[in-house]
Amino acid sequence: MDKTSLDAAVYLQEKFPAFLEDLKSLVRIPSVSFAGFPEVELERSAQSVADLLQRRGLENVQILKVPGAHPYVYGERLRAPGKPTLLLYAHHDVQPPGRTELWQTPPFEPTVKEGPAGMRLYGRGTADDKAGIVVHTSAIASFLETVGELPLNVKIIVEGEEEIGSSHLSEFLKTHRHLMDADVLVLTDTGNFDCGIPALTIALRGMVGLEIEVRALTKTVHSGMWGGPIPDPAMALSKMLAALVDDQGQIAIPGVLDLVKPIVGQEARELAEIPYDEAEFRKQAGLIPGAQLLKQGPSPVVQVWRLPSLTVNAIQASSRLQAGNIINDVAWAKVTIRLVPEMKPEQVLAQLKAHLQSQLPWGLDVQFKTEACNGPWATEGRGPAFEAAEAALKKGYGHAPYKIGTGGSIPFVQPFADALGGVPALLIGVEDPYTNAHGENESLLLSDFKSACVSQVYLFQNLAELRQK
Repeated sequence: MDKTSLDAAVYLQEKFPAFLEDLKSLVRIPSVSFAGFPEVELERSAQSVADLLQRRGLENVQILKVPGAHPYVYGERLRAPGKPTLLLYAHHDVQPPGRTELWQTPPFEPTVKEGPAGMRLYGRGTADDKAGIVVHTSAIASFLETVGELPLNVKIIVEGEEEIGSSHLSEFLKTHRHLMDADVLVLTDTGNFDCGIPALTIALRGMVGLEIEVRALTKTVHSGMWGGPIPDPAMALSKMLAALVDDQGQIAIPGVLDLVKPIVGQEARELAEIPYDEAEFRKQAGLIPGAQLLKQGPSPVVQVWRLPSLTVNAIQASSRLQAGNIINDVAWAKVTIRLVPEMKPEQVLAQLKAHLQSQLPWGLDVQFKTEACNGPWATEGRGPAFEAAEAALKKGYGHAPYKIGTGGSIPFVQPFADALGGVPALLIGVEDPYTNAHGENESLLLSDFKSACVSQVYLFQNLAELRQK
């Protein structure tokens, strides 16, 4: 390994507490991108990211906007003529905190304490995905402070609306495409196989999301005075949702499972070799003792990566605090389906709507609102860029990475890969099975965070050497 990268890696480990403070500063800003949360916090978050990029050595730092979108942040350092250019990606927006009473520490006050597998940083966005920003900036700063310059060229995009489906991404690309040219795309917004075991993600599930509103009345009414002849919209919605799956919990929407490519041949053999421990899987998920796993495919971990799933993310009629003796006027739910390769999101969304409409009882009114419609993504994960990434992760973590899929969705990947002409996309992350991203008590394993930052140093050096071989 080149001495310059070794120097930078040593520096990064020595200065890791300072880079951790960079992350804590970002986490303190409640940059929730969902409707109903203060948009000013997204503006403040973008400015904080821009300040960090400048402080850590990026140039031409800009806050980029398109109408209606939360702000993106861009920076670059292009001082290595003839060397590859990397486009680095992360996002600064976060999920809502959820049920604050379930947080063991304040969601936007980053707190270091003991947790699964070691010391962890707790707080919303610690892992998803503000850590991704600092993985990039820490590697850049470590080269600049030790060597004086980067071994290749970098551009960085930090998105502000990934958690709400990147709905303005196509417009962003049209407006700012001239800034994006690169030889390799590096995204730090995925997860590791396990604590201490890195991964390269080579497949992402897509997602369609639908809001369903069932109405029976123009107002709520007394359940004693009107109960019996008046249809209950909450019950109607429940019947509709129940019809989405069969008794084994598998998707029962006509035609949807027909779109799934079978797991056969070499793929089946390779997936069957992925380690799996049911007790550990249940523990990581927080599954209650009596609950059954709804198994399909070679194993539950492979099922999460390679088969579709359907989830009722939220449901509401009245509220738990104001559950009066009423018949509700309206009931609402949000349903998502995670998609795997060869499933077309527009087709699945249409099938979902049609099936729900067919199950609507009692002549009630139903309204649909599309919340997400993004396709899956996959790559073979072969070639010099992937070999460079595998070597970097092995050196940074001390363990060879697995090539895995992930059940999550990153709408950014496919459009950017397409826009850049199909350049290699390296998906590397810091989450682990105990991170609980999107849930209460999200956390980041600090030892893996440090390993991810060090791996990024080696990745820069490995990719810089590709054209010299």
